[in-house]
Amino acid sequence: MKEKLQNIKNEAIQKLNASDSLTKLNDVRVAILGKKGELTTIMKSMKELLPEERPAFGQLINEVRAEIEQKLEEAKSALETKELELRLKNEVIDVTLPAQKNMVGHRHPNTIALEEVERIFIGMGYEVVEGPEVELDYYNFEALNIPANHPAKDEQDTFYINNDIVLRTQTSPVQVRVMEEGKLPIRVIAPGRVFRSDEVDATHSPSFHQIEGLVIDKYITFADLKGTLAEFVRELFGADTKVKFRPHHFPFTEPSAEVDMSCFKCGGKGCRFCKGSGWIEILGCGMVHPKVLKMSGIDPEEYSGFAFGVGLERIALLKYEIDDMRLLYENDSRFLKQF
Repeated sequence: MKEKLQNIKNEAIQKLNASDSLTKLNDVRVAILGKKGELTTIMKSMKELLPEERPAFGQLINEVRAEIEQKLEEAKSALETKELELRLKNEVIDVTLPAQKNMVGHRHPNTIALEEVERIFIGMGYEVVEGPEVELDYYNFEALNIPANHPAKDEQDTFYINNDIVLRTQTSPVQVRVMEEGKLPIRVIAPGRVFRSDEVDATHSPSFHQIEGLVIDKYITFADLKGTLAEFVRELFGADTKVKFRPHHFPFTEPSAEVDMSCFKCGGKGCRFCKGSGWIEILGCGMVHPKVLKMSGIDPEEYSGFAFGVGLERIALLKYEIDDMRLLYENDSRFLKQF
């Protein structure tokens, strides 16, 4: 058995010396030292020896194993060094070549505009709130004083999931949900994506973004609304920007108004940007309808409030002088790099 053990050692060393890759080296290791290797097999045959012969033979096996493992490590180290030298020789790096540019993204124009609007209203003490994009018909229409026969509920204008669920056409449902919580006073803005059945063109899209604001408190008047929006426009488009209010109709506000601002390009003198009028339409607003307050559990005799809504894309198009809304969604890097 000692002779057999010596033969295993000699054969292992011979194979190790002949191995020219780490893969072949590992094959030799498994064949000799593995669970079913030759050395393991001969160790299991020790039970055939006499008890007094076993200690000496066990010591011999350990010496052979130690010698084979040492040779294995030496061969492995030599092969790794050889492979590294070969790789360094073949993988030459030319440090004079220009480096590859790391294409780092940045904020989208819509995101930049939204963060600026949020900064302005947070500075006025408003809270930013969000709500579901897939909304109940009740919150999207009925709770906002929009009756069942209103044109806005037509399938040509609204995406219906079923009779009771729609893709929200505005972020006003978020305001209703906030009012229903009953935590007064309320000062919030509700930005988010909305959906309407519009054809895609330079100024329309079936999916776009709105920012709506709501204030509910005691003794709130139209003067508070005018002062808030005047300050908002000045912060966004410049300290000299003026506003004017035109009577309008919205089902959920009474009285209602459309808001125009003086053209920040020509100062109200008239130019191509404002189509010669000196004014640019910016948003819609009004005093919250008493019926809307009542449906949300707020006493219109004690509380009043105002609401307003502006398209985020509208702000981005004006602020960055973009002519076509579709540019915001086409992901053309030549356009987006300008921001």
